[in-house]
Amino acid sequence: MFSLGEWLRPSRTVPVTPWAAGATNWKPAPKTLAALLFGLWLFGSGEAALVAANCGVSPWVVFAQGISLKTGMSIGWSTFVISVCVLLLWIPLRRRPGLGTVLNIIVIAFALQVMIPLFPSPDAKWLQVVEAFFGVALVGLGSAFYITSNVGPGPRDGLMTGLHDKTGVRIGRVRLAIEAIVLVIGYALGGTVGIGTLIFALFIGQSVALWFGVVSRLTEQPHTH
Repeated sequence: MFSLGEWLRPSRTVPVTPWAAGATNWKPAPKTLAALLFGLWLFGSGEAALVAANCGVSPWVVFAQGISLKTGMSIGWSTFVISVCVLLLWIPLRRRPGLGTVLNIIVIAFALQVMIPLFPSPDAKWLQVVEAFFGVALVGLGSAFYITSNVGPGPRDGLMTGLHDKTGVRIGRVRLAIEAIVLVIGYALGGTVGIGTLIFALFIGQSVALWFGVVSRLTEQPHTH
C-alpha cells in the first residue's frame, strides 16, 4: 500500500500507460481516443476555471494578449500564430505531430466555450485564488491523460516533452521555465498579469508532474512472483 505522500510523489518523466497508442499517431484504439478526449476536455476546463476566477489568465494567454495588442490581430489569431511558431520549434527537437496535436486545438477551445459559464466567478479574493488553484490542478490532470495517450501532444506540450527528452531536465522544471519565459515576454508586450497568472506559472509544472506520478501508480501492473 502507498501512503498519501507516496501517491502524490511527482514523476520525473512521462509515464507509459495502458492507453498509450502504438506505432501510429493517427489511428488510435478506442481507449486511447477516450483518454485523449477526456484529458483535453479536463485541460480546457482547467483553463476555463482560470478565466472564470477573474484573477489572471495563464501565461500563454498573456502572451497572446501582448501579441494582439502589438499587431492588432485578435487574441484568437495571435494564439494561432503562436501555435504555428511553437510547432516550428519542434523541428530541431525531432517531434512529430499527431491526432492529439490537431484535437488539442479543437477540443480545448470547445471546452473553454462550454465550461466558462458553468464555473463561478467569485468576488472574494481568496475564493478566486482557490478557483485558480483548482484550474491548475485540472490542467495538470488533463495533461497527464492526453500526453500519455501518445498520439501527439499539443504544440506547447510537445515543446515541453521535446526539451525534456533532449536535456534530461525534470519535466516539471522544463514546464516552469517555459511558462516563466512566455509570461515575461507577454507582460513586456502589454499582456494582463494577475495572481492567477503567477499561480499558473509557478505551479503548473508541479501539477503535471504530480498527476503523471498518480497516473503511473494507478496504472502500473502488479509484479508477479
